[in-house]
Amino acid sequence: MVEKKQSTSLCGTKSGAMSCCKVEALVPIDARGQIVLPKDVRDKAGLSAGDKLAVVCFESGGEVCCITLVKADTFAESVKDTLGPVMSEILQE
Repeated sequence: MVEKKQSTSLCGTKSGAMSCCKVEALVPIDARGQIVLPKDVRDKAGLSAGDKLAVVCFESGGEVCCITLVKADTFAESVKDTLGPVMSEILQE
């Protein structure tokens, strides 16, 4: 059996549930479908030019109800932490 690795999930919680959230800004979508993240939000998140974000959509009843932006590096690590032990176990069988 594969030992579970202790890791934090996307929002810094062990369970994957968000411990808290708040509206940081309301941003318009322009005619080309683009948005601008306000500077104070980028600064808080440690984002700079060239950084990549994963766009994660949550669906309910076949419609997107929530769109979340996650730093691509953080998202990739979370996926590895989640799927890595499962894949190792499958490959050992």
